Order: sequence, then structure tokens, then C-alpha cells
Amino acid sequence: MFIAFAKEDETTRNLFTGQRVHPDTPFEFIDMSVKEPYSSQWKERVRTRIRRSDGVIALISSSTPAATGQLWEIKCAVEEGAPLLGIWIEDGYRTKPSQMGSAPCKTWTWENVSSFIDSL
Repeated sequence: MFIAFAKEDETTRNLFTGQRVHPDTPFEFIDMSVKEPYSSQWKERVRTRIRRSDGVIALISSSTPAATGQLWEIKCAVEEGAPLLGIWIEDGYRTKPSQMGSAPCKTWTWENVSSFIDSL
């Protein structure tokens, strides 16, 4: 699973990916997100990771509109035809990035994440 997130949301991304090891979590995945910005050719490397992933989860927050890297990752997922799900990570923030196209955005619940993963 590739996790697209704004750098400002790294702590939330850590919580999101960390839930996969909780004993009661009804799903599991391997985090393929980019943890360190690539200094060169990062777009090629990210595209390769997205292609190798079964799907992409985009963590959507008020930081997303200014997160050019995250927006490019989302656009890349759409271009590659990767299954894509947006997860709202802030209460009250519900602005879906246009780069997501017709992909859905849902609230952060185990059921929503599990349903997406199970559908892959």
C-alpha cells in the first residue's frame, strides 16, 4: 500500500500506518510510502513504488492543497490506474483534491480502510 501524505501530516501518517500492527486491526498492509524526500529522480522512484503497490491511500488534510509532492503522487496513482482511496484525517476538513478524479474520500475508520484493502 502506498500512502500519500503531506509532510506536515507525517505524525498522523505514522499513527495511520502504525495501526496495522494493533492486534485488533482487521487488516494488514506494507507501507510503501516515501519516508524521506528523494533528492533526485524522486518522481521516477515514486511512480515505481506506486506501480508495485496494490493500491494508494491518500491522507487528506488542510495541508494537502499546498503539498505539491502529495498532489503529484495522487495524480500519478490516477495515471497508473492504481486503486485510490482518500482518507479524511482532520475533523471538519472535507475538500477533495481535484487530482483524485472520481476516487472516493472517506472518514478514517477501520471499516473504511479494511473495505478498501479487502477490495484489492
